[in-house]
Amino acid sequence: MRTVLVLAAALAAPAFAQTTLVHCGTLLDPATSMEPMTERTVVVRDGVVSEINEGYRAPMTFENDPDYREAVVDLRDATCMPGLIDSHTHLTGESRKGGYIDDFRLTAADRVLQAVAFARSTLMAGFTTVRDVGGDEGADYALRDAIARGDVEGPRMFVAGKSLSISGGHADPTNSYREDIVGVPDERQGVVDGTDAAVRGVRIAIRRGSDLIKFTATGGVLSLQGDGSGAHFSEAEMRAIIETANSRGLTVAAHAHGDEGMQMAVRAGVSSIEHGTYMSDETMAMMRQAGTYLVPTITAGKSVADSARIEGYYTPVVTQKSLTIGPLIQDTFRRAYEAGVPIAFGTDAGVFRHGRNALEFVYMEEVGVPFMESLRTATVNAADLLNQTERLGALQRGFAADIVAVQGAPLEDASAMLDVSFVMKDGHVHKLDGVFVPFELRAR
Repeated sequence: MRTVLVLAAALAAPAFAQTTLVHCGTLLDPATSMEPMTERTVVVRDGVVSEINEGYRAPMTFENDPDYREAVVDLRDATCMPGLIDSHTHLTGESRKGGYIDDFRLTAADRVLQAVAFARSTLMAGFTTVRDVGGDEGADYALRDAIARGDVEGPRMFVAGKSLSISGGHADPTNSYREDIVGVPDERQGVVDGTDAAVRGVRIAIRRGSDLIKFTATGGVLSLQGDGSGAHFSEAEMRAIIETANSRGLTVAAHAHGDEGMQMAVRAGVSSIEHGTYMSDETMAMMRQAGTYLVPTITAGKSVADSARIEGYYTPVVTQKSLTIGPLIQDTFRRAYEAGVPIAFGTDAGVFRHGRNALEFVYMEEVGVPFMESLRTATVNAADLLNQTERLGALQRGFAADIVAVQGAPLEDASAMLDVSFVMKDGHVHKLDGVFVPFELRAR
């Protein structure tokens, strides 16, 4: 790749005058066209897209304004696209063998410090925005705010905080632990029973700064409770969660593997179903009619099945669930895609190693999804799920200048997405020629 970034000029220019011209050999933007566009210049000013020009616009200078500079990023040999959005991450943790002891070993400060590295890995993989759907002890809020201030590197975060669970449910943090040591959790720990507690749980999450709400409509795979698919919560409790959140302008995500819990959540008005393993044709029809998104997390399903084959990686009950449920998710996604269910890209990163989020594109391709369709799930659709369609998920005038590029040809082989060479977020270059760009050299 021939890359020319006029860093000296960029750093010398005042922020209000800085313009960056990104020359893209191929531009993929499903919000504009489902066909590739060639030889485009994305003009970036003050962190947003100012215009898109056909051809490669030359930089300009003005004699009457010597402080004005235009930097150039030459990506004429690359494929550019909008910054990617992962709708299901957990940036404050990462799976490891025997990791359940971390609940007793790590403090909130430990989790934040680890999360800084996880956030950078995610951004370097081309994901400029994430929906983070479950964290503990406020580490996720702190990480989101530090990234927004520019203190650390990472994607723009929309944070759920602690997932809401019934007592003994998937997100009950005390499952299988001694009650005399860990106590009995309540709404402050995200454990809610009954509609009144459900309302309080949502209000506490909003008070703490949540951008959305997540609840566990069914059992799960990695928690220390035996049922991985049965319905949790009553429909009345689900409605209490969703209506309370919606009344404050927040969307709601429902973790769900079992079909009964999914149907209850869809009827209650949930915004998205996460995972969806045992989804029936009837549920798919309900979601299509209601406009409910599926966030499939194929990568998580495959990863937990692989990890379960490593002796001692999980506890026996989690190993059994991982081997049973994990391998099913990819085919459920295929059926949902073919049935026309709205899909938003999401991986469950943290269940596997952060920075490998783009594997989801490969797994979508394996079941016949064209790359432009899968890219749409990670841009247009994911932005819609976030209620951010006026500033994220596209390269259009007035949108955040989030641009990623790869050297390969993702239209021919989605594995090209595993090697992102360029990352810009809000007009700031974070990765250039495949190398991280530190603060002191970054065009601002």
